[in-house]
Amino acid sequence: MENKTEMKRRDSNLELFRIIVMLTIVAHHYVVNSGVINIILENNITSLKSIFLLIFGMGGKIGINCFILITGYFMCKSNISIKKFIKLLLEIEFYNIIIYLIFLLVGYVPFSWKDLFYKIFPISSISDSFTPTYLTFFLFIPFLNILIHYMNEKQHRNLLLLCITIFSILPSLSINVTFNYVEWFMIVYLVAAYIRLYENKILNKLTICKWREGICLLTIIVCVFSVIVGAYATKILNRSLFYYFVVDCNKFLSLITSVCAFLFFKNLKMKYHKWINTIAASAFGVFLIHANSDAMRRWLWQDVFNNVAMYNSDYLLLYAVGTVLIIYVICTCIDWFRIQLFEKKVLKFLDRKIFDKKIGYN
Repeated sequence: MENKTEMKRRDSNLELFRIIVMLTIVAHHYVVNSGVINIILENNITSLKSIFLLIFGMGGKIGINCFILITGYFMCKSNISIKKFIKLLLEIEFYNIIIYLIFLLVGYVPFSWKDLFYKIFPISSISDSFTPTYLTFFLFIPFLNILIHYMNEKQHRNLLLLCITIFSILPSLSINVTFNYVEWFMIVYLVAAYIRLYENKILNKLTICKWREGICLLTIIVCVFSVIVGAYATKILNRSLFYYFVVDCNKFLSLITSVCAFLFFKNLKMKYHKWINTIAASAFGVFLIHANSDAMRRWLWQDVFNNVAMYNSDYLLLYAVGTVLIIYVICTCIDWFRIQLFEKKVLKFLDRKIFDKKIGYN
């Protein structure tokens, strides 16, 4: 397991990537959680404003893949301890309960025993809701690591080809394949582990890997092009096709774009930068705050920023970018205070009570 010094001195290339990924997810929520999509569909979907907003919000599912790739890259050679799991669980519970209580006290939401139960019990759905799915997936990591280190490179590669074909390529061809996010996160984790374990042996020998920057840019351009074409297809066919190729994490274009972006940042030469790593440490906290619940989404995107009303503004671009940055900064500050005032003290207490036992290995 990585010691504290290694964690603090981790190079900042993937930490910068973590920040960019979360900004992409916030931008996605700006569009899909605010009612903006309905306004786009009601107006001219191929107008410059509509196209901008669709492109601005296209990266949410790609961002989730990237987040799991980062997790897999670091955790495939690490051990999952009780302390790590409790740290993750406490962070989720902290925001679930605190935000619910705040909304309850100010009268924004009515009290419900059912709502209270789901705030205390963090796994309400593991089909497509990110936070409970990620928490559930986290418990499988020790067993995935056993599988990863038991397989040889050929077996690992063949398993990936099988999984990606069934769960990514076939659905991208409109073949119905049922899956949930826990299963998909495991597949993406295996992709990250393959990169971590075999890149120097396999990937660096491929000529294509010498052009990571260009390939990364190309996949992003293809994503943008797919959204534009999808917007025109939506207008002609009267079907919501604008995000067809990036509508979910398992779409092949979402997967290949996330992998290419990950490889670009992984090989970016960047030494340790304290501020980048400090900000990146709160990236998951940013997600837990701004996407906490339907009430939070309604309050944030409709009541506070009122994204829909800004659709016709001449300052739409500046407003959208500024809103995402403001939310990210405020949520990062909130999470930094949580870490300093709550998490560090609780973990210090747990250090005296729990001896960093491994989950799933004994």
